[in-house]
This record gives sequence, structure tokens and C-alpha cells, in this order.
Amino acid sequence: MKFCRRVALLVLALVSGSGRAEQDGFADRLVKAALHRTTQSVRYDPAYVSIPYPNGDVPADTGVCTDVVIRSYRALGFDLQKLVHEDMKANFKAYPKDWGLSRTDTNIDHRRVPNLRTFFKRRGASLAVTQDPADYKPGDLITCTVAGRLPHIAIVVPNPDGGARPWIVHNIGSGPKLEDRLFEFPLTGYYRYHPE
Repeated sequence: MKFCRRVALLVLALVSGSGRAEQDGFADRLVKAALHRTTQSVRYDPAYVSIPYPNGDVPADTGVCTDVVIRSYRALGFDLQKLVHEDMKANFKAYPKDWGLSRTDTNIDHRRVPNLRTFFKRRGASLAVTQDPADYKPGDLITCTVAGRLPHIAIVVPNPDGGARPWIVHNIGSGPKLEDRLFEFPLTGYYRYHPE
């Protein structure tokens, strides 16, 4: 019950405008979409799944960290599956070769953190990684490395207790969660991607 109350208070603060001094409509909507993800029951499942294109998605009750981001942007009308695929198809050599692929794969490309990092960077959305909480604004994205080798991505949201250090919404293994873990893992990227 305490968690649901925190999410409700965060959404209320965003709707009323009292959550931030500087208002950014896209960022606010992305935060609301991310917070909504935390109300969904999702089992962490990194399995490769064939999905439709465009606007394809794995089953709604499954997902990984990238699916939190993909579904949050999709709630705002932006299909990262299509956007990443189109950019990868036109610029395949610019993307990581970690998986030994010789061509794009609309089922999985957008669900890989290194590909999202490349996409956001190519869109001019990269910001300098710092250890200053004030630099991270609600609606921003961070990437990090978990357990020394696993790429991870999360959406920055306001601190539900009104504190200065933002929290994140992510799925690190037990479904989408709102947590105070912004600096827990080594940051590898910081992005502000507002396609509007």
C-alpha cells in the first residue's frame, strides 16, 4: 500500500506542476508512463521472442529493463522498435557487433541496451555522466553495468519523498520497480531523448 501511495503522490505532483520548478511536458508524460509500468505485473524474462513489426511487443506479463523504456515511450506514441530498426538498417556499421549478426533483427535489436545507447547517442541525446544528483532530471535515461558485465537501462523519476536525489524506474529482475538506485551501479551513459 505504501508503494502505491508513493506512485500516486508522484503522479499527482506531476499533474499539479508542483513536482518540478522547470516543466517539460514530454519528460512529465514519460515519467507518468514509467510510473504506470510499476503497477503492472511483469515477470523478468530475457528470452528471444518473435514479435510483429512495427509496434511489436513481447507478452505483456514478461519483459526486461529495455521493455520498461520501450513501453514507456510507446505509451507516448513513439515506437523504439521501428525507430531503432530504421536507424540500424541505414547505419548498421555504427551499431555494436556483440551478437555476431550480419543484418538487423526487428525482434530483438531495440531490446538490447548497447543498441539503445548507440541509437540515443546518434540522436544527439547523450549527456555527460556525473555523480551529481542535480544533473539528472525526471524523464532522463541512464545506462549502467550490473554485476560487472550486464548492461542495464532505467528511467529517472522524481524522488517520491521529495528529496534531492532522483530515483529510477527499471526492471532488474523482479518486474518494473521504483527504487532509489540511481548511483548503485557504474553508469555507462546518460540520455535525454525527447523525440517531439
